Amino acid sequence: MAKKERIKQTLTLREEEVMQMLWDNGPMLVRELVQLYPDPKPHVNTVSTVVRTLEEKGFVGHEPAGSGYKYFAVASKEDFAKRTLSNVIKGYFNNSYLNAVSTLVENENISVDELRELIDLIDKKNG
Repeated sequence: MAKKERIKQTLTLREEEVMQMLWDNGPMLVRELVQLYPDPKPHVNTVSTVVRTLEEKGFVGHEPAGSGYKYFAVASKEDFAKRTLSNVIKGYFNNSYLNAVSTLVENENISVDELRELIDLIDKKNG
């Protein structure tokens, strides 16, 4: 149960960057993660600290690889996206998905055709 509680924690931008790299590339050594960064690259110790923090939070695991470890995502990208969206809806839209969609409509971030697609998805799921 403790692991599930830890996974509910939020991530910093640096932690999200590392998670994205692991989701996109699979298990990696810290030095391989460093190589994925644009110049100027962070120091290997900085990335190592971020990875260890992610492991403590329950988002990352490791497996032996030669003299080091390969790190891999424990949390799926889909679960993380759902949890993040839920936190945004709770924190910024008074826990209302309707308020969130209304904001998208008001700001013209969603089209009438996309809204129709959403209605079709809801109808299919309910029907």
